[in-house]
Amino acid sequence: MKKEYLKIDNINGSIIEIDDVDDVFYGEVVNIKEESSDEIKKGKVVKLDEDKATIQVFQSTTGLASDNATTVFTGKSFDIPESKEVLGRIFNGLGEPIDGGGNLYSGEEKDIDGAPINPISRQYPRNFVQTGISSIDVLMTLIRGQKLPIFSGNGLSHNQLAAQIVKQARLTGDNEDFAIVFCAIGVKHDDEQFFRKTFEEANVMDHVVMYINYANDPVAERNSAPRCALTTAEYLAFEENKNVLVIISDITAYAEALREISSAREEVPSRKGYPGYMYSDFASLYERAGMLKDSPGSITFLPILTMPNDDITHPIPDLTGFITEGQIVLNRDLEQQSIYPPIDILPSLSRLMKDGIGEGFTREDHQDLANQLFAAYSRVMEVRDLSQIMGEDDLSELDKKYMEFGREFENRFLNQSFDENRSIIESLDLGWELLTILPQTELNRLSPELIEKYLPKNTRYTVEAFNG
Repeated sequence: MKKEYLKIDNINGSIIEIDDVDDVFYGEVVNIKEESSDEIKKGKVVKLDEDKATIQVFQSTTGLASDNATTVFTGKSFDIPESKEVLGRIFNGLGEPIDGGGNLYSGEEKDIDGAPINPISRQYPRNFVQTGISSIDVLMTLIRGQKLPIFSGNGLSHNQLAAQIVKQARLTGDNEDFAIVFCAIGVKHDDEQFFRKTFEEANVMDHVVMYINYANDPVAERNSAPRCALTTAEYLAFEENKNVLVIISDITAYAEALREISSAREEVPSRKGYPGYMYSDFASLYERAGMLKDSPGSITFLPILTMPNDDITHPIPDLTGFITEGQIVLNRDLEQQSIYPPIDILPSLSRLMKDGIGEGFTREDHQDLANQLFAAYSRVMEVRDLSQIMGEDDLSELDKKYMEFGREFENRFLNQSFDENRSIIESLDLGWELLTILPQTELNRLSPELIEKYLPKNTRYTVEAFNG
């Protein structure tokens, strides 16, 4: 039953408080109407303290006063309509259409907070998602049902990387039930235009759902935007049986909003002023991804976050790393060398990679080739440090080969154009081609059988025998 209150006892930014309430539940949707306006502002109960309700308002509270508004507790949770017609549509952070296509009429409405997935009902992620980007597909493979964040920094090309993944991502052998939910949090209008134009020109909008929260939107809306996006992903995956890739950029903007709202609620801060419950709040987002045993659908999650001051130990990437299954790290030095995407492979990893690659998934040589490329590039970093001390001309012949391998690896393997979509086979073959720069005696992560089968025969260096 709806309950109406004719006053507001306290207003602090996007937070309002009402005393002497009864029969109100946590998460209940509230409608607030200013007397001089026909606009109805939407809010949600975020705290109950005996007979006092604290409400988070999703629109601006400008103009509201203690005695000029009517507050109605609706008795409902925050639900949004869901239908397979959401594909190709664009919504704001409250799940309202902003593409001019009209409202979404559906008999189904879903709570944006979702429901926890029973761990027993989860299925272990298998099969890889091809992004068309060599460094990701070969070295930190994205697995269907995985949570794999991208750690970036301010000014790096994570928006372009996100757009390219949306354009190119596909499931090998089964692409017809593939959908993408893209959520942008706290973005500028020109960034939103970039994403929309890119998707339209690539003709992928028919299987993409976009949720856009602008930088000038009320801060409280940033908290609901990713939840609306994940609710749509859950509907498409587990009721429409689609394989869904969710990309959210930027989780840091979400965390900043969380901190601002926590401060307005006068909660005790934790590390760097963020609320102490930020870990569990992140988990409530990330753990909505996965696969269920009784459903052919899946949710694969690629959250993007910008690390303040490029600090990977900052609470946002630190807590994210505890919950997710690996990370893709972007590197500012590579960006300054005009290498795109500027993925730093050494601190990057995919913890589920081993279970979705190899024979039957990608190719039999995938894991061993990845190990060899990691090992060789790690040696490159050591040799570069040495060359800064003694100069490249004084390096041994073998070390010079590693220096050459490092340059070629970065310029040909890591580096690819925004419109270049490489298949997994092309990426694997390119990795083998680059290994011909090194003597075969250095390929100690590869078996003689794989070397005989996959290493190009026009190798640049002759070695009498492979020493195992």
